[in-house]
Amino acid sequence: MKKRFLALLLTVVMVLSVLAACGKKPTASPTNNPTGEPGKATDTPKPGEISTVVILYPGEETDAMSNFINNQLNPRLEKEVGINVKLIYKGWDAYWDQKKILIEAKETIDLYWDGLPDLGKMVNDQHCQPLDDLIKANCPDLLKVFPESQLAGGVVNGVQYGIPSAYAPSSCMFQLVCVRQDILEGVGMTDLKTADDLKEFAQKAHDKYPEMNGPADIIFKPLTRNFATEQLTWCAGGDAVVYGEDTHKAYCYFETEAFQKVAKFNQSMYAAGLYRDELTTDYNQRDSRMQQGTYLWVEGSLGKENEIITNVRGNAPEAKLKSYLLNPTADKYVTACGGEVLCVPYSAKNAAGAMKFLNWLYKSKENYLFCLYGPEGENYTVENGRIKLKDPAFEGYFYEWMFRNANYTMFTSDVSEDFIKMYEDWDKNAKTSDVIAFHFDNANVKEIETAITEVINQRFTPIECGFVDFDSNYPAAIAELKAAGIDTYVAEVQKQLDEFFKTNGHQH
Repeated sequence: MKKRFLALLLTVVMVLSVLAACGKKPTASPTNNPTGEPGKATDTPKPGEISTVVILYPGEETDAMSNFINNQLNPRLEKEVGINVKLIYKGWDAYWDQKKILIEAKETIDLYWDGLPDLGKMVNDQHCQPLDDLIKANCPDLLKVFPESQLAGGVVNGVQYGIPSAYAPSSCMFQLVCVRQDILEGVGMTDLKTADDLKEFAQKAHDKYPEMNGPADIIFKPLTRNFATEQLTWCAGGDAVVYGEDTHKAYCYFETEAFQKVAKFNQSMYAAGLYRDELTTDYNQRDSRMQQGTYLWVEGSLGKENEIITNVRGNAPEAKLKSYLLNPTADKYVTACGGEVLCVPYSAKNAAGAMKFLNWLYKSKENYLFCLYGPEGENYTVENGRIKLKDPAFEGYFYEWMFRNANYTMFTSDVSEDFIKMYEDWDKNAKTSDVIAFHFDNANVKEIETAITEVINQRFTPIECGFVDFDSNYPAAIAELKAAGIDTYVAEVQKQLDEFFKTNGHQH
């Protein structure tokens, strides 16, 4: 099954002390309670009746996945839980737009996935219903493998609106760069620590391997880590507003010195002939580009090299991947309780069934691995605590990254011991972000948010990518952003942050 991120990485059993340090269940930022009737926790089928759970799922349907759902998963769910699942597939290029359309049209959807940072906006848009009673009534086993500190990431205004479903090491999320290690070594380099190292790598690869297409991504978040003087954590308005972990203030990202340095670095990459136009014009295709086997790097995450290596080697059999953290001596922060969230819209007809499905998935390691890889012995075996795939090209069924849980983490046999050790220790000494459970309420600034988003898309994306000259375009773009109301927007974020900190304090 083709995925944006191939999940070959499964996790070893461990207790993540830093994730536990996310803290007690906080009171989140003020958010208007949406209207509508949430699903009742007591909704149950009649004796002997099988109820269907409709899941909106990103990606393309495959024969293998359909066979697994219809002939392997659903027979078990019907027998053990009294439910079956039906997946509605939407391709990655249209998933978010289609999700919004379907939910607002009140189409029957019982469960869907999205990014955790967007939860506050989804609540305000009335796209997800409260889950407290539903979880309490239907998810006793799920609660055994999700600590309260993890679930707190799905709380808005004291209400559980989502399940942060990726419980795993997560410091420096979106701040790594995943590179073609074989090409790096081929040009005589051993590692990467700075933006200058990246540029040197790209230039040497351009000279020695002209068949390569250069970088697949402008990696603005890893570069921001490289250039920032303090940790900047995105906290509102998509990419518009960041929080300074040292200064405890909200800033317009596009007015920061770090952004200006990122834009100028990327402009220098274009000027040197190291970036292609597609990095700007087709930005969202960056992951698929990397998997073509002819590109040098893409924004990484912990373990991404293991997640996508099979697809890369399908086009470049000799490929090796490795992820690097730029500015590696700077503090590492846990900025979210995982990046994924599972939600139930108000239009759900079987909200309780959706929770029962999740509870069954997390009930045991056997159920968890079954959802990812199918029956043991068919596609994989477990040998010496590792997953051994019978066909290394097998991509699995349900996305592992969507359901990743530290209690069930198991690695495939091709993952090195060095990586496993790094993974287990990744969050040691990491700090917990002040805004780990903060969800911005955009109710008072919706029109401004729309206006600034338009300016960002039209004016700042080309600047950020380095596609246009910085000096001649930046002043006018900033003026347009000011006219759109960015100062008012940032002030509203800061106001809500101050209210949040009165209740929850700072984490460090």
